[in-house]
This record gives sequence, structure tokens and C-alpha cells, in this order.
Amino acid sequence: MGIGIAIDGPSGSGKSTIAKAIAARLGFVHIDTGAMYRAVALRTHRAEINWDDEAAIASALDGIDIDITYENGTQRIFLNGEDVTQAVRTAEMGVGASKVSPHLAVRKKLISLQRGLAKSRNVVMDGRDIGTVVLSNAPIKIFLTASLEARVARRCHELSAMGLAHNPAEIAAQIEKRDFDDSVKNKVLFRAEDAVTVDTSNMGIDEVVAAILKIAKEKGVLDV
Repeated sequence: MGIGIAIDGPSGSGKSTIAKAIAARLGFVHIDTGAMYRAVALRTHRAEINWDDEAAIASALDGIDIDITYENGTQRIFLNGEDVTQAVRTAEMGVGASKVSPHLAVRKKLISLQRGLAKSRNVVMDGRDIGTVVLSNAPIKIFLTASLEARVARRCHELSAMGLAHNPAEIAAQIEKRDFDDSVKNKVLFRAEDAVTVDTSNMGIDEVVAAILKIAKEKGVLDV
């Protein structure tokens, strides 16, 4: 059984960025679970399946294959053999991921895959229920938070870097809606009781990574 580092938190808190940085620092494999749910949202959207239609989505899962690979240190997401790394990063697919993630069939399929990936390797896995559900026995659990303003700025920067059009006000509204959906409506985002909260609002990437590695060292899990 490999070492698992679970990083949870709301949209835009920096989970994926920090998880990738920590994985690179430690030589672990980064598993972006959010991208996997976005891939399901993309596939069902293309099939014109309503994200609220749980039965239709469950039926479509048999025809969905999601793979994660690394090319020159960069994570690539493949949906049925197609590279959808950029396609799943749109704001719309973020909303879609929030819509499909509570469906039992979707969660069972992806949780099984995620746990399988963590069995034979050291992983850094980020999402919304990693520490509470997927890797509930992980020795290191982190819950990242950040202010709405910081999260909007990060999302706008990310979209700009990909050459995608965006509107800050719309991004803010989408993040607030997703927070409500994840925490209140769908109840998939929770802080594990034994997780350590790290507020990244005024921290740079290196600062957050250093803080998490310090936590790992203090817990006696890693000698870093």
C-alpha cells in the first residue's frame, strides 16, 4: 500500500496546483479527481444527457473510459482515447462536475478507480471527499481554503493562460453556486475531522507546499 496525501477544498482553493507541486517535489503521482468528474460531465454533455438525469448518466457510464497520463511532467486527461485536458477545464464543465458528482453510480465508478490508483503507488490526490471517503485512511489530510476574491483571481488567470474568454463576475457567481451545491445541496464537500486546514488566500505556491510538507514531517509520515 502506497502513501496517500489527501487534499480537499472548495473550487479555486488551489487544490490541483498544490497537489501537483507536492507530487513533483516528492516524486509521487498526482491524481486530479476533479478532472475525472469533469470528464464524465463532458461525455454526458456531448451525448445531450441532462446532468440531473441520474438514470441516463448511470446507463452511459459503461461507455466511458477515463485515463490519466503524464507527458513531460504534465498531467493529461483522456476520455475514450481523446485528450480532453483543456476541454474539461471550462467553467461549464466545472458546473457539470458538481452536478454529476453526487450521483451514486458516478461516485462508485470513480471512487473505485481512484482507490485502485492509490493501492500500488504513492499518490497525492485532490478533490472534495478524498480525506472523508476515497482515502479515509490517508496519513496526511489537508483541507485548503481561500477567500472568494482570491479564488476568482486564480480562476481568471487559469483561463487566460489557456486562451479562454472569461468574465470575473460570472466566475464569482459560478464559484459561489458550486460552493452551495457541493456543501449544502449535494453534501459532497466536508472537512475530515483529522484534516489540517490551510488558508491559501495570501500564500504563494511555495509557501503552501512548505506548510504541507512541514505538517507531513510533524506527523512523522515523511522525512522532508
